[in-house]
Amino acid sequence: MLTVLFLTIGCDKKSNQVNSDRMKDLEWRSLFNGKDLDGWRIKIAKHELDENFANTFRVEDGLMKVRYDGYTDFDQQYGHIFFDEAFSHYMFKVTYRFVGEQAPGGEGWAYRNSGVMLHGQSPESMTKNQDFPISIEGQLLGGDGENPRTTSNLCTPGTNVVMDGELFTPHCQNSTSKTYHGDQWVTAYFLVLGDSTIHHILEGETVLSYQKPQYGGGNVSNHDPSVKKDGKLISEGYISLQSESHPIDFKTVEIIDLSEFARDPSTLNRAVEELKANHID
Repeated sequence: MLTVLFLTIGCDKKSNQVNSDRMKDLEWRSLFNGKDLDGWRIKIAKHELDENFANTFRVEDGLMKVRYDGYTDFDQQYGHIFFDEAFSHYMFKVTYRFVGEQAPGGEGWAYRNSGVMLHGQSPESMTKNQDFPISIEGQLLGGDGENPRTTSNLCTPGTNVVMDGELFTPHCQNSTSKTYHGDQWVTAYFLVLGDSTIHHILEGETVLSYQKPQYGGGNVSNHDPSVKKDGKLISEGYISLQSESHPIDFKTVEIIDLSEFARDPSTLNRAVEELKANHID
């Protein structure tokens, strides 16, 4: 029995050392190379997959830019640029700023409005005329110079979540963030833990949390019904950035993949604490 006990203790020490070493390897991986859109796929409503209508998504000055100088009318041509890899457990980081004037024909609610689509369906599974990917949206909003307007909000195209122990079915929920007026850079973090919990984080503070992302609800049009299995939890998916009629720049687009820690809840918790302590500005 003592021999077994010593072996167990020895294994635990070795396991702890391995986990500690793995924590040291937590590093940001850049998804955007600052040069081109390699590794990304484009889906704009009313257009085929990979058709970058009017050069909506482009790279200039080391930035991923969304522009509408080729549009005469926005005409609900909502666009999304997908990183071509699915993720389940991760921390995502994006630095963005709103610039310029809204495209002609853009809806009033889309003023200084964009989003990070989390746990999204694949771009291949979207139909030509589909407006938004079925996903969990971390909504990005810029201030209008006068009124309070939170960012890192939640919107739910084709999805629902659980909030405060109850199924949350409204389309959007505001965060507790401050308002960011003008063309200032803002860095938003999204901590996504499979089908359990998602946190929206700004300036080191969690501004919104919810659980059990799942298919359901409305606010998505012209989609393939077979993709939307209402009530089914969403444990992984694609990340995309949105084109919703207001020009926006993306500078930093990075991720830390936590999937290797997901099998052990205690190790995953340690990894999350490490991220919060050393990887969030």
